[in-house]
Amino acid sequence: MKIVITAASGNIGHRAAEQVVAAGAEAVLLSRQPSKLSALTARGASVQPVSSDDAQGILKASRGADALFWLAPPNPGATDLRDWYRQTATAAAQALRENHIPRVVCISSVGAGSGPDQGTISFAAEVEEIFQRATGNVLILRPGYFMENCLGQAESIRREGVLSFPYAADHDMPWISTDDIGDVAAKYLLDGGWAGQWTRNLLGPENLTLTEVAALLSRVSGRPVRYVQVSLEAVQHQLTAQGVNPTVRKQLGDLFRALGDPNGIYATARTPEAFTPTTFETFARNKLLPLLTTGG
Repeated sequence: MKIVITAASGNIGHRAAEQVVAAGAEAVLLSRQPSKLSALTARGASVQPVSSDDAQGILKASRGADALFWLAPPNPGATDLRDWYRQTATAAAQALRENHIPRVVCISSVGAGSGPDQGTISFAAEVEEIFQRATGNVLILRPGYFMENCLGQAESIRREGVLSFPYAADHDMPWISTDDIGDVAAKYLLDGGWAGQWTRNLLGPENLTLTEVAALLSRVSGRPVRYVQVSLEAVQHQLTAQGVNPTVRKQLGDLFRALGDPNGIYATARTPEAFTPTTFETFARNKLLPLLTTGG
């Protein structure tokens, strides 16, 4: 079985690739940063320096594939995130059609299709439509909020004991590990027995407020951690300082407002198939605590 994985050096893609390689399938990993995949190359994976928007590169790499994994990797340097989402999805859809790839697993977002002006959540709905038009067999996974989003705040937590996001302290959010998303994706990539077009929410084991997350981090780290909500204006200033253009700044602002809406996408009801096993405490001990200990 030949499985092609786009954005393979990212958290989700890399985890899916690990599981595919471990299962003994032929893994073709596409990445703009192939050096990050050297360990998987040593285990037999084929790594090709193909970007997610490289239609011809994806087409060539996916010839003879039995399944394709797709997600739109972050691209803050894009001139328009909607265009970026559509461009990457269109490149993959072309490969699906021309190479007659039987199945695709697509990473979307919980709330996709719920309305306009929600930044990348709205764009994810457009991506879903692109794949649904391209093939009869597409599984769309819609995850909640990534636990790994906290990793970028390790230095702030270590030095100041502060965790910060542009959401209210009592905002109830479905936290999920990217490892679990990759594991679910790999399961379906390796399974040749499913068919049709369907979606599955992935919402982790439980919802937590930011106050509860800070308390949990305090317990795990043995140091006080408090949550501080930052304003959207402050986030916009930070994005400007990072060189993000006005169009993308607006799109990300729309996204943050959508994610922070207490009656919005994270008010989605939980169902048994949305459960994934990794708890926030397990994530914090395994991934965040080492960064707090070493300061790395």
